[in-house]
Amino acid sequence: MKKDYTGDVKNINKFPIVAVLLSGAFIAILNQLLLATAIPHIMEDLNLTENTAQWVTTIFMLVNGIMIPITAFLIETFTTRKLFLSAMIIFAVGTLVCALSPNFAVLMVGRIIQASGAGIMLPLMMTIFLLIFPIEKRGSAMGMVGLVISFAPAIGPTLSGWIVQHYPWRYLFYIILPFAIIDIVIAYFVMKNVTTRTFPKVDYLSIVLSTLGFGGLLYGVSSAGNYGWTSIYVILSLVIGAITLTAFITRQFKLKQPILEFRVFKYKMFTITTVIGMIAFIGLIGAETILPIYMQNMAGFTAIESGIMIMPGALLMGFMSPVTGRIFDKIGARWLVITGLTIVTVTSFLFTDLSAKTSLTYLTVVFAIRMFGISMVMMPATTAGLNQLPNKLIPHGTAMNNTMRQVAASIGTAVLITIMTAAALNSGDTSGLIHGVNIAFYVVTALTLIGLILSFFIKGTTPAQEREAMARAEESA
Repeated sequence: MKKDYTGDVKNINKFPIVAVLLSGAFIAILNQLLLATAIPHIMEDLNLTENTAQWVTTIFMLVNGIMIPITAFLIETFTTRKLFLSAMIIFAVGTLVCALSPNFAVLMVGRIIQASGAGIMLPLMMTIFLLIFPIEKRGSAMGMVGLVISFAPAIGPTLSGWIVQHYPWRYLFYIILPFAIIDIVIAYFVMKNVTTRTFPKVDYLSIVLSTLGFGGLLYGVSSAGNYGWTSIYVILSLVIGAITLTAFITRQFKLKQPILEFRVFKYKMFTITTVIGMIAFIGLIGAETILPIYMQNMAGFTAIESGIMIMPGALLMGFMSPVTGRIFDKIGARWLVITGLTIVTVTSFLFTDLSAKTSLTYLTVVFAIRMFGISMVMMPATTAGLNQLPNKLIPHGTAMNNTMRQVAASIGTAVLITIMTAAALNSGDTSGLIHGVNIAFYVVTALTLIGLILSFFIKGTTPAQEREAMARAEESA
């Protein structure tokens, strides 16, 4: 197979590359969560239901999930510089479409274009970080990623809450666009090539099957809130999604160069940490979608107040990410993840008794503690799993991890919104609607409890033991 090694990762100047990658990731994640507090305003402006309006966030995560498997192929086909610049340009074009969108259909098209670019950026960044940093420093490096992932939701909901209260919601995209353009210009001059190109053959049938599979499942679950689980549209969508997804997975095992390498799941630690990451991300995105709807539509809070509720927790998660990264480098992921999931489970349960009189202080404090717990789970679990893979499987491992996490969050959020609307009582007042919110958080509590049980199967390893595991993985690969 033809190979093209495009960079010297040992002698390369890491700082400008890290800065550009983190900036791009920050913009993408900020954009992903920027609409959380704006959903009620979009619902009112475009006359949408909760189940329809939540598509502005879930479609972004779903397309992210669809694009991520393709990213492993793209990373091995194109140079790092060309791929990152292309991804940022696509993202910027999508942002402009969203800003100019006259209706919901055009807004959805813009979100799809945005997500196509963002879906490339995030796994590309993680792959580059794992290649340019030695294994004993990966915890700290991934801590920086966690910092960005955390500060984006800290700023996003509060910023969007203030903007939609004073200006039309489309201004959200006008604010994002200049930052995306600036990052493109800087990346043009400082981005270097650090990945190895092997020029794999693309399997177009796999792309079609994965798109129909993931898309069918999400559409079926999301539509259930509007049409009911017994609707022919819902049933047909779920069946088509399940069949094509099964065909996609089966096909990957037969291909010499699969789009998504399912063989990474033969590494037990990677499998466990991926499932834990999926559960944690459902809990994170689900709560950040449901709580603003509850606060603004059921409890009488303003958009700014719902943004303020999210901000302290997101900032706390951001400050903790580098700390947990350094702790991970010293003691490994096991006790970090166990402690974090215990906190997330307890705080999820504390959200199961909300009412129209629940105070902003209570919501803010519980959410902040919850985000503190999530900070101990996300990056440590991800890094611990990826550290078990040989270098040649790291692009596929990051692709699989990000795919499963984004798809789980998109489908999981759709399920939670459907549960929230289906469980709402016809009491004639907001208490009936809030009952649906409480039931949704009971489901979140059950999910995080499953994640907590799984976390006890993570092996406690030190950096030295991780290096030995990597050496063994390289020998067996």
